[in-house]
Amino acid sequence: MLDNLANLHKLCFPHKPWSADEFAGLKKSGCEIIASQNGFIVYRATLDEAEIITIGVHPDARRTGIGIALIGVMVADLKKQGVKHIFLEVAADNAPARAMYEQVGFVQVGVRPKYYDGIDAIVMRKDI
Repeated sequence: MLDNLANLHKLCFPHKPWSADEFAGLKKSGCEIIASQNGFIVYRATLDEAEIITIGVHPDARRTGIGIALIGVMVADLKKQGVKHIFLEVAADNAPARAMYEQVGFVQVGVRPKYYDGIDAIVMRKDI
């Protein structure tokens, strides 16, 4: 499974692909992974907060609702764990991702200047 996940990650993020070993390390560190054939989300919960580590959708399947569905499954899981707030960081120039996050209720709460190779990261939060 982790090999398939690494291959999908490479299609989603060809300039910075993660290996199966990196995904295994994330699982070992307490991250949860929800994956389908065309998408995945990696997140971690601590007490009443959670963080989306990464989310990816196969380039040919983008804008089909997969990302929103993955977030929905994650939110349902986190509610069961008693999580109240979900955080994420997204590159300021990634308009499609920002629009998706806003569509599912995330709001901007901060900025990390030059976080992504000189591009600002927008910090977003969703209360659940």
